[in-house]
Amino acid sequence: MLKAIVIGSPGAGKSTFARKLNAATGLPLYYLDLLWHRPDQTTVTQKAFDAQLKGLLKQDRWIIDGNYQRTLELRLKACDTVFLLDIALDICLLGAQSRIGRKREDLPWIETEVDKEFRQSILDFPKIQLPEIYKLLKKYQTDKEIVIFHSHKETEDYLQNVSDFA
Repeated sequence: MLKAIVIGSPGAGKSTFARKLNAATGLPLYYLDLLWHRPDQTTVTQKAFDAQLKGLLKQDRWIIDGNYQRTLELRLKACDTVFLLDIALDICLLGAQSRIGRKREDLPWIETEVDKEFRQSILDFPKIQLPEIYKLLKKYQTDKEIVIFHSHKETEDYLQNVSDFA
Protein backbone atom coordinates (compact mmCIF):
# COMPACT_ATOMS: atom_id res chain seq x y z
CA MET A 1 0.00 0.00 0.00
CA LEU A 2 1.50 3.27 -1.18
CA LYS A 3 -1.55 5.23 -2.35
CA ALA A 4 -4.75 4.79 -0.37
CA ILE A 5 -8.11 6.53 -0.39
CA VAL A 6 -10.55 6.52 2.51
CA ILE A 7 -14.17 7.02 1.49
CA GLY A 8 -17.62 6.73 3.03
CA SER A 9 -20.49 8.71 4.45
CA PRO A 10 -19.98 11.90 6.40
CA GLY A 11 -19.74 10.93 10.07
CA ALA A 12 -18.59 7.37 9.30
CA GLY A 13 -15.18 7.90 10.88
CA LYS A 14 -13.09 8.34 7.72
CA SER A 15 -10.78 10.98 9.18
CA THR A 16 -10.26 9.06 12.42
CA PHE A 17 -9.42 5.91 10.47
CA ALA A 18 -7.15 7.86 8.09
CA ARG A 19 -5.22 9.41 11.00
CA LYS A 20 -4.69 6.01 12.59
CA LEU A 21 -3.68 4.51 9.24
CA ASN A 22 -1.19 7.38 8.81
CA ALA A 23 0.25 6.66 12.26
CA ALA A 24 0.55 2.93 11.48
CA THR A 25 2.05 3.28 7.99
CA GLY A 26 3.81 6.64 7.91
CA LEU A 27 2.12 7.47 4.60
CA PRO A 28 1.44 11.22 4.20
CA LEU A 29 -2.18 12.10 4.92
CA TYR A 30 -4.23 14.66 3.00
CA TYR A 31 -7.79 15.76 3.74
CA LEU A 32 -10.00 16.73 0.80
CA ASP A 33 -12.00 18.99 3.14
CA LEU A 34 -8.87 21.11 3.61
CA LEU A 35 -8.44 21.41 -0.17
CA TRP A 36 -12.08 22.43 -0.65
CA HIS A 37 -12.90 24.58 2.38
CA ARG A 38 -11.37 27.88 3.41
CA PRO A 39 -11.20 28.89 7.09
CA ASP A 40 -14.02 31.41 6.52
CA GLN A 41 -16.32 28.49 5.53
CA THR A 42 -16.31 29.40 1.84
CA THR A 43 -14.94 27.04 -0.78
CA VAL A 44 -12.34 27.23 -3.52
CA THR A 45 -13.38 26.84 -7.16
CA GLN A 46 -13.71 23.37 -8.65
CA LYS A 47 -10.80 24.24 -10.94
CA ALA A 48 -8.56 25.14 -7.97
CA PHE A 49 -9.65 22.03 -6.05
CA ASP A 50 -8.99 19.78 -9.05
CA ALA A 51 -5.55 21.31 -9.63
CA GLN A 52 -4.56 20.71 -5.99
CA LEU A 53 -5.93 17.16 -6.09
CA LYS A 54 -4.08 16.32 -9.31
CA GLY A 55 -0.89 17.60 -7.69
CA LEU A 56 -1.39 15.25 -4.75
CA LEU A 57 -2.14 12.30 -6.99
CA LYS A 58 1.23 12.72 -8.73
CA GLN A 59 3.08 12.08 -5.47
CA ASP A 60 4.57 8.64 -4.81
CA ARG A 61 2.87 7.94 -1.47
CA TRP A 62 -0.31 9.17 0.21
CA ILE A 63 -3.54 8.60 2.06
CA ILE A 64 -6.38 10.81 0.81
CA ASP A 65 -9.36 11.16 3.12
CA GLY A 66 -12.72 12.27 1.77
CA ASN A 67 -15.58 11.20 -0.40
CA TYR A 68 -16.10 14.03 -2.91
CA GLN A 69 -17.96 11.84 -5.38
CA ARG A 70 -17.24 14.09 -8.37
CA THR A 71 -13.52 13.25 -8.19
CA LEU A 72 -13.80 9.69 -6.89
CA GLU A 73 -13.00 7.97 -10.18
CA LEU A 74 -9.90 10.13 -10.63
CA ARG A 75 -8.66 9.00 -7.19
CA LEU A 76 -9.63 5.39 -7.87
CA LYS A 77 -7.49 5.37 -11.00
CA ALA A 78 -4.48 6.69 -9.08
CA CYS A 79 -4.66 4.63 -5.88
CA ASP A 80 -3.66 1.06 -5.12
CA THR A 81 -5.84 0.64 -2.01
CA VAL A 82 -9.40 1.70 -1.20
CA PHE A 83 -10.93 1.78 2.26
CA LEU A 84 -14.71 2.16 2.25
CA LEU A 85 -16.40 2.80 5.56
CA ASP A 86 -19.90 1.49 4.84
CA ILE A 87 -21.13 2.25 8.34
CA ALA A 88 -24.77 2.19 9.51
CA LEU A 89 -26.70 5.43 9.09
CA ASP A 90 -27.41 5.88 12.81
CA ILE A 91 -23.69 5.57 13.62
CA CYS A 92 -22.86 8.19 10.95
CA LEU A 93 -25.42 10.60 12.40
CA LEU A 94 -23.94 10.09 15.88
CA GLY A 95 -20.44 10.57 14.45
CA ALA A 96 -21.39 13.90 12.91
CA GLN A 97 -23.02 15.02 16.17
CA SER A 98 -20.01 13.96 18.26
CA ARG A 99 -17.63 16.34 16.52
CA ILE A 100 -19.64 19.49 17.29
CA GLY A 101 -17.52 21.95 19.24
CA ARG A 102 -14.28 19.99 18.75
CA LYS A 103 -11.20 21.30 16.96
CA ARG A 104 -10.25 18.93 14.16
CA GLU A 105 -7.19 18.77 11.96
CA ASP A 106 -9.28 17.82 8.93
CA LEU A 107 -11.53 20.90 8.88
CA PRO A 108 -10.44 24.54 9.09
CA TRP A 109 -13.11 25.60 11.60
CA ILE A 110 -14.98 24.26 14.60
CA GLU A 111 -18.48 23.06 13.81
CA THR A 112 -21.17 24.49 16.06
CA GLU A 113 -24.07 22.40 14.79
CA VAL A 114 -25.03 19.69 12.32
CA ASP A 115 -26.75 21.91 9.79
CA LYS A 116 -29.78 20.66 7.84
CA GLU A 117 -27.91 20.33 4.53
CA PHE A 118 -25.09 18.30 6.08
CA ARG A 119 -27.55 16.07 7.97
CA GLN A 120 -29.48 15.52 4.74
CA SER A 121 -26.26 14.51 2.94
CA ILE A 122 -25.77 11.80 5.58
CA LEU A 123 -29.38 10.63 5.24
CA ASP A 124 -29.11 10.53 1.43
CA PHE A 125 -25.71 8.85 1.30
CA PRO A 126 -26.86 5.18 1.48
CA LYS A 127 -29.41 5.53 -1.30
CA ILE A 128 -27.70 8.05 -3.61
CA GLN A 129 -23.92 7.91 -3.27
CA LEU A 130 -23.25 4.43 -1.91
CA PRO A 131 -24.67 2.55 -4.93
CA GLU A 132 -22.48 4.68 -7.22
CA ILE A 133 -19.43 3.96 -5.06
CA TYR A 134 -20.04 0.21 -5.23
CA LYS A 135 -20.46 0.46 -9.00
CA LEU A 136 -17.09 2.22 -9.34
CA LEU A 137 -15.41 -0.23 -6.96
CA LYS A 138 -16.63 -3.11 -9.08
CA LYS A 139 -15.14 -1.42 -12.15
CA TYR A 140 -11.69 -1.17 -10.48
CA GLN A 141 -11.72 -4.32 -8.34
CA THR A 142 -9.23 -6.28 -10.44
CA ASP A 143 -6.24 -4.01 -9.85
CA LYS A 144 -7.01 -2.42 -6.46
CA GLU A 145 -7.04 -3.75 -2.94
CA ILE A 146 -10.52 -2.88 -1.69
CA VAL A 147 -11.28 -3.11 2.01
CA ILE A 148 -14.85 -2.52 3.16
CA PHE A 149 -15.66 -1.94 6.80
CA HIS A 150 -19.16 -2.22 8.24
CA SER A 151 -18.27 -1.32 11.83
CA HIS A 152 -15.69 0.63 13.79
CA LYS A 153 -14.56 -2.64 15.38
CA GLU A 154 -13.59 -3.86 11.91
CA THR A 155 -11.50 -0.71 11.36
CA GLU A 156 -9.77 -1.17 14.72
CA ASP A 157 -9.05 -4.85 13.99
CA TYR A 158 -7.56 -3.91 10.62
CA LEU A 159 -5.41 -1.17 12.13
CA GLN A 160 -4.16 -3.56 14.80
CA ASN A 161 -3.01 -5.96 12.08
CA VAL A 162 -1.32 -3.14 10.14
CA SER A 163 0.46 -2.02 13.31
CA ASP A 164 1.63 -5.58 13.97
CA PHE A 165 3.35 -5.68 10.58
CA ALA A 166 4.59 -2.07 10.40
